[in-house]
Amino acid sequence: MKIKLLLTGLLLCFLFIGAEAQQYVSPTAPTKTGRSPGVKVKLISGNNTTKTYCLVFAEGDEILSGLKEFAVKYKVTSGHFVGIGDASSSKFGWYDKSRKMFKVNELHTFAEITSLAGDITLAKGNPVVHAHINLATQDGLVHGGHLLEAFVNPTLQVMVTVQPIPLYKRMDEASGIMVIDPDLKK
Repeated sequence: MKIKLLLTGLLLCFLFIGAEAQQYVSPTAPTKTGRSPGVKVKLISGNNTTKTYCLVFAEGDEILSGLKEFAVKYKVTSGHFVGIGDASSSKFGWYDKSRKMFKVNELHTFAEITSLAGDITLAKGNPVVHAHINLATQDGLVHGGHLLEAFVNPTLQVMVTVQPIPLYKRMDEASGIMVIDPDLKK
């Protein structure tokens, strides 16, 4: 009887304490926009072909939203970026090939963005932002992967280089992800 009660208690503890199912998201999920009202943009160099912009994000801005909105407003068809700053919360993914989905990992704490890198290309006529992120927590551990969502706190600086020749993505059926195809012409 005591063993039965103990096992029932353990089962209930498991069910009520952290029995969250692992979350997965599609690699083709669209970027939510309208979540970065504080982003400021400045052209810092440019010639007839290549331009470099500095984007400064404000507290509360969501990174992918701001990058997508920049790409749309400035008609970016090909570019790459790097950035550093801080985030109050973040979601990043690890690609599970067997599911063809990103396994979602989350940080619900302040973290230093020690590296943000990615590219901007076109898919079906629209800009697509692809980013990876590394986040360092106070214990010195670095977490990272494919950026799914991150909210800036207090700031983030991103240098975006825009090239004149468009790059296009296509769906790679074998992997389930969008890949750059240098031969694609729209």
